[in-house]
Amino acid sequence: MRSVHAVLLSLLLLSLSACALLPNRDPLNINVVGFEPLQSQDMEVRFAVKIRVQNPNETAIDYNGVALDLEVNGQPLASGVSDQAGSIARFSETVLTVPVSVSAFSVLRQTLGLSQTQTLNNLPYVLRGKLAGGLFGTLRFVESGKLSLPASTTGTW
Repeated sequence: MRSVHAVLLSLLLLSLSACALLPNRDPLNINVVGFEPLQSQDMEVRFAVKIRVQNPNETAIDYNGVALDLEVNGQPLASGVSDQAGSIARFSETVLTVPVSVSAFSVLRQTLGLSQTQTLNNLPYVLRGKLAGGLFGTLRFVESGKLSLPASTTGTW
């Protein structure tokens, strides 16, 4: 019984020391810098979401995939993934473009939530995402603000 406790204590101490070896990273700074319409199919609308990712850390961030979920006016609107890979150098930034899809049901849900005179422009949004980086390298982020859409997409739905 003592040997079991000794093994468990050793494993606990080993896992705590392993956590201390993981780099202490500051969170990424994420800004939505644009939306561009993409060719749509049937009952879905597609956009390219451009995000500026700033790395305020002393080490580079390697990633091998990006996932985004966009919520507008408190309702899920779009989601998208990209298998792009790259590296964001230390104290550097890059702009990533991720295609997202908006289903007809999401459009309907947004339409029911808007008044007759309200548009999607200046509505609050929350963008949740992650940069995939392996077992311990995946970085999650949340960005929020107000939509500022191009003139061709600001009409009511």
